[in-house]
Amino acid sequence: MSTGARYPGYDVLAKWDSPSFDDTTRRVLAQRLDQVPPRRFLSEAEWNLLEAVNRRLLPQPDRPEPIPITPWIDAMLHDNVGEGFRHPDMPPLRECWRQGLAALADEARCRHGRDFTALGAAEQDALLRALADQDVRSPHWQALHPERFFTHWLLKTAAGIYYAHPWAWSEIGFGGPASPRGYVRLGFDSRDPWEARAGKPKDPG
Repeated sequence: MSTGARYPGYDVLAKWDSPSFDDTTRRVLAQRLDQVPPRRFLSEAEWNLLEAVNRRLLPQPDRPEPIPITPWIDAMLHDNVGEGFRHPDMPPLRECWRQGLAALADEARCRHGRDFTALGAAEQDALLRALADQDVRSPHWQALHPERFFTHWLLKTAAGIYYAHPWAWSEIGFGGPASPRGYVRLGFDSRDPWEARAGKPKDPG
């Protein structure tokens, strides 16, 4: 069920047995909900670092159980499955993640003399913002583009996994795949009867 204020009470999974979902959709959603993969590629230290990063990129303070992100990144790396391309100045997928996480860990030590996981939230946010601004101190970044690693690997990958989860769909009022039912009312500010209805914005006064 949605924990956000824009679509209060909306739960995309309430459509499980409706014409909106077919067997393929139900199978994929069941996997995302109930078959979270174990750690198989990342070391324990890499996993813990990435978990800490994902908590800052996509905080989930209102969720009693957060949407898992790190396990699916680990699964992607274990299977060595990426987007099918890479930037010419960046190493292959697995090497890129290993180098990037090592550089991020060293960046925390260069700036604070502590592991990233031991930093406060504000310090972690500032360090990640520095990567986005290419303001780095660790020599490990000489082999890797810091802004590109932050934007295209850390941020984009985490956001893609988060918004592939049905709990996030409920949060943004997304009804799931357009197959098999499809969407009919496509005009501006139009909605089909089975789509989420946005709540009224609160009066700022």
